[in-house]
Amino acid sequence: MAIKNEYLLSVLETVKKRNPSEPEFIQAVTEVFTSLEPVIEKRQDLIDAGVIERIVEPERQIIFRVPWTDDNGVQHVNRGFRVQFNSAIGPYKGGIRFHPSVYSGIIKFLGFEQIFKNSLTTLPMGGAKGGADFDPKGKSDNEVMRFCQSFMNELHKYISADIDVPAGDIGVGAREVGYMFGQYKKLKNCWEGVLTGKGLTYGGSLVRKQATGYGLCYFTKEMLAANGMSFEGKTVLVSGSGNVAIYACEKAKEYGANVVAMSDSNGYIYDKDGIDLDLVKQIKEVERKRIKEYADRKPGAVYTEGCKGIWTIPCDIALPCATQNEIDGESALILAKNGCKVVSEGANMPSTPEAIDVYFAKGMLYGPAKAANAGGVATSGLEMCQNSMRYSWTAEEVDAKLKSIMKDIFTACDTYSKEYGMEGNYMAGANIAGFLKVADAMKAQGAV
Repeated sequence: MAIKNEYLLSVLETVKKRNPSEPEFIQAVTEVFTSLEPVIEKRQDLIDAGVIERIVEPERQIIFRVPWTDDNGVQHVNRGFRVQFNSAIGPYKGGIRFHPSVYSGIIKFLGFEQIFKNSLTTLPMGGAKGGADFDPKGKSDNEVMRFCQSFMNELHKYISADIDVPAGDIGVGAREVGYMFGQYKKLKNCWEGVLTGKGLTYGGSLVRKQATGYGLCYFTKEMLAANGMSFEGKTVLVSGSGNVAIYACEKAKEYGANVVAMSDSNGYIYDKDGIDLDLVKQIKEVERKRIKEYADRKPGAVYTEGCKGIWTIPCDIALPCATQNEIDGESALILAKNGCKVVSEGANMPSTPEAIDVYFAKGMLYGPAKAANAGGVATSGLEMCQNSMRYSWTAEEVDAKLKSIMKDIFTACDTYSKEYGMEGNYMAGANIAGFLKVADAMKAQGAV
């Protein structure tokens, strides 16, 4: 989808000049702008207020060094990031990612997406993201602890329960959140809900671990129902094998689907009889081993090196839950050729622009990440609420709130796609719905 509006093209050109080595960020901005043309044509007031120019520029970018010592006494230095992108509707909110691929462009694209995702939840949360080019894989618990403590030694200067509330992301789970929270508490000498994804014994929320995967299926269920379909009897592919993938698999199976494939960064497994989720949880959550172990232990399962091949398996529904740009145009064409009718995103921006073009050209249902995977940050927002109240809801209460939020997100995507003449284009609906709330708040608060 090409942008034709001259004003949006001029702003995009400025973004490209200011961020020439950050393709992921430019991709994210371009994708949102393709949806905003009908909005901008109706809302000259947003142009006059300079909302578009401001929304693509982070309010604050923080880069810092993170020195740490391994178990052999060797010193290492990594680079840490926090991009506080937009606080128009609430304190900054967004995860922390520990992965060797992390650099400013990745963090900025994630922070920009977070603005609209958080807006869609209807909870008062602004957009942010953070991380470091540190790889926790292969590190001991003590090494990870020392890194997390060093990371928080700098980050604590810029966050608090009413300023910026980070959470986990790739490479940052309950262990890492616990280490960072402990260091924050020590440095600040106070207990506050400054991080979400905490353990249940110290302020965490029930269902947070499952929330992104469950929320993905709640959104997808609504999208399917609106188009006369359901999960029942469908063959499903789920990329990834972290929290999002595991609990998307769990909920899809609960809805009657047959999930036949999962993956990690090394390769993918195919089990025509259906994934044994208990075995996956044992391998990934308990033993912290590679997905290859599944094929060694499950008769009839096949492991294949490399991740891209997972999209060659015939399916009805694809749920990409691994990482950005994992489905390219070629893979999207193969999915369509093999009968895939639905792609709904559990990861952040897992489809390239070329892949998205294929989805629309082939008449596939497409659930964009900023809507479909908003369940994680929604439940993080619910954790913030519980921390503020010094109270805990039951799992049933949290799950009911999550299900309601995801239903409302789909309704917003559907409603705005129709209102702006793009019925069935849930990407446009998500972008417009998320944007307008933030844009109106920015305008109301003046040129800040």
